[in-house]
Amino acid sequence: MQIDDRIDSIGRHPFRARFRLRGRERAIVQLRGMRALRDHAEELFARRVAPAEPHRDGRQTPYRGHPVFVAQHATATCCRTCLERWHEIPKGRALEPGEQAYAVDVICRWIERELEASG
Repeated sequence: MQIDDRIDSIGRHPFRARFRLRGRERAIVQLRGMRALRDHAEELFARRVAPAEPHRDGRQTPYRGHPVFVAQHATATCCRTCLERWHEIPKGRALEPGEQAYAVDVICRWIERELEASG
């Protein structure tokens, strides 16, 4: 499944569909740019979600405060349970580099689409 198709599928879920970039989060993207956001996504995801047993798994990703956090909830890349359910990436082991890159691609693509939708 292509990234856009996966995002569309996840976005049809009522909980995931609520998330949008607004206010401060949108301003961060516009100020820092997508390259910096990708760097942030790589670092945040590697530290908070990629380990075999993330600290506070299921509660480690805030809902607001950074565009990457909003995107993680919108794309179900926020915790290991969501990764397993929506992206078929199993829990209980550290994520491989390719799996981390895929999750970051999904996060960044969702942010790009949010910016495109607002013109």
